[in-house]
Amino acid sequence: MSTASSSSSNYEYVTARTRSRKARLFDEDDYRQLTRMGTGEIARFMEESEYDEEMNDLAARYSGVDLIEFALNRNRAKHFDDLLRWADGPLHDYIARYLRRFDAWNVKTAIRGLSSGAARDEIESDLVRTGELSESRTDRLLDANSVEEVVEVLDGTRFGPALDDAVDEYEESASLVPLENALDRAYYRSLLSDMPAETDRATELYVEFLRAEVDFRNLRNALRLARSGSSVDPGEYYIDGGRLFSADELGSLAENTNELIARLRNGVYGERLSGALDELEEADSLIGFERALEEVLLAYSNRLSQLYPLSVCPVFAYVLEKEREVRNVRAIARGREAGLDPDEIEAELVIL
Repeated sequence: MSTASSSSSNYEYVTARTRSRKARLFDEDDYRQLTRMGTGEIARFMEESEYDEEMNDLAARYSGVDLIEFALNRNRAKHFDDLLRWADGPLHDYIARYLRRFDAWNVKTAIRGLSSGAARDEIESDLVRTGELSESRTDRLLDANSVEEVVEVLDGTRFGPALDDAVDEYEESASLVPLENALDRAYYRSLLSDMPAETDRATELYVEFLRAEVDFRNLRNALRLARSGSSVDPGEYYIDGGRLFSADELGSLAENTNELIARLRNGVYGERLSGALDELEEADSLIGFERALEEVLLAYSNRLSQLYPLSVCPVFAYVLEKEREVRNVRAIARGREAGLDPDEIEAELVIL
């Protein structure tokens, strides 16, 4: 069935193209094969995949893990730009809003790099050149000499006011958490703002998908704060827009993992995600729990895509799956370069 909000949204065309791209993503067998390769073998494997253009274009300038990472980022940006190029009408707007996540990612990458003393080239290798920030403004982020200068570069953008409000707390605490949370809040606020007063099914699905993301982002943030030993109330970093938790509930749930999982099982995601929640329950560390949370969100996105194949859901699910591929291949390449054995690397991957 079609859920298009108007005849100007070409859901059939975009979802068909997206399914074709999704079929070309690496699968579980590919990941297991990659974990047993050296970085040179990984590069050759990618040259024989859909990364061939990027690998060949970049091989003269980079090698090893650097080549792999630049190719991953360039390929990802190309595919996401294609989504915008294909889409018309309200669907184009939904995708454009969603891809602003990479503007937030690039700003976080810049401030993390500056905070850690990383070189410009190291920061640039982690940027994703898609989203709404212009190339010139993104280059200015790379040229910034301080976190405060990054905030100045973003003056006049949708992130500017939120960062201005958070910069004093950053300077007092010397922690990047206030700035990163301000970016997340600004991003999700922009996704869910200016929705039509009378929504159709297409808009309802767009909002449902995003509310699930907000719920899982709130969970992750609360768990990180609780496990860090910080005295900060997780409710202070609550992002509006989810369905499962209030700001007041987050703190107590983050301290009690069993109660948190029970809440998920009895909530709006439980019926569709029983198997994924079993994996979440078995996680024995914060890293494992976060990885399981990502798997649950991926499973939920895939479930919505199956239920509503002609909607924005398959597009957003593809974006998450592509992100998973990039993170997994990068983790494999870095792990092999560091001399980790295949089982150690595989334990860190997100595999559905």
